[in-house]
Amino acid sequence: MKLAKWDPFREMEAVLDRYRPGRSLSQSEDIARADWYPTVDVSETEGAYHIHAELPGVKKEDIKVSVHDGVLMLSGHRESKHEENDKKVHRIERSYGSFSRSFSLPENVSAEQVEANFQDGVLEVDIPKVDVPKSKQVEVKVS
Repeated sequence: MKLAKWDPFREMEAVLDRYRPGRSLSQSEDIARADWYPTVDVSETEGAYHIHAELPGVKKEDIKVSVHDGVLMLSGHRESKHEENDKKVHRIERSYGSFSRSFSLPENVSAEQVEANFQDGVLEVDIPKVDVPKSKQVEVKVS
C-alpha cells in the first residue's frame, strides 16, 4: 500500500502546465507524474545562478539533472523505507516516489557548462552566466 500526501494545488498546477505556452507535452507529463517536490533555494551571483535542492534519503544514482530547450530539469526517485510487516505505522509524513522540478533558464546562461554536485542530501546546481550580445538597431532608409 502506498500512502501519498494529497496536494490539490500541485494537481491544479500540473493541469495548467499542460496548456501553458511553450511547454511540450512530455514536460507536462513528467511534472504530472511527480509524487513530491523537493524544496529549493535559487540565488544569483555576478557570474552564475545557483540552485540548492533538498533531497534527503535520495541516492546520488537516483538523481537526474538535464537541460533541454532552455529548461533545467531536476528529477529522480526516493524509495519508501516502510515494509509490510507486523509493525503498526501511526503516521507517514515524508514523501516517497518520483520527484520533478523544472526551471526556465534565462538567455544569458551556458547550458553546456552547468555543473551539479550532490552531498549530504543537498543537490547544488551551478549555471554559469555568459555575455549575450546586445541587439543592434539598424536604420533602414525608406524609398
